[in-house]
Amino acid sequence: MKALAITPATIALDSSGVPYTLLKFESDAVTGFGKEAVIRMSVDEDQVFKTILFGDKEMAVVAIAPVSRKISTKRLASAVGVRSLEPMDSALAQKMSGYVLGGISPFGQKKHLATVIDSSAENFETIYVSGGRRGLEISIAPADLMHALDALMAHIHAE
Repeated sequence: MKALAITPATIALDSSGVPYTLLKFESDAVTGFGKEAVIRMSVDEDQVFKTILFGDKEMAVVAIAPVSRKISTKRLASAVGVRSLEPMDSALAQKMSGYVLGGISPFGQKKHLATVIDSSAENFETIYVSGGRRGLEISIAPADLMHALDALMAHIHAE
């Protein structure tokens, strides 16, 4: 089978042996990359998950949540046992992850960071996360995502 794309994310997944499927589409979005993925792939917006870094150089956390919902900084902080967390500055997020905004994948990041997946992922057989570039999505079972990232599953979206 010929790979659709090789990114640090696909390399990390291939080496872990975790099953996944790649989906590729032309991206022309400047912002709203997750919403673009929903439209281009014609899937439920609750099933496409964004990857956002929170914190700073000293304490960073990766949050994975549906593009349809906001992430509760209070719930995310509580899930990892800290007082508070704020979204990371975009330049620092790109530097720490090794990816550009709109293409930040939870896999293959430069450094292993604490990762929290929103528990709504359990509502689906598979969810979509970034494959490491704009227009590249990974379809993966939530349990496999959690296992591959050694992640915590918690209710982190805002109501």
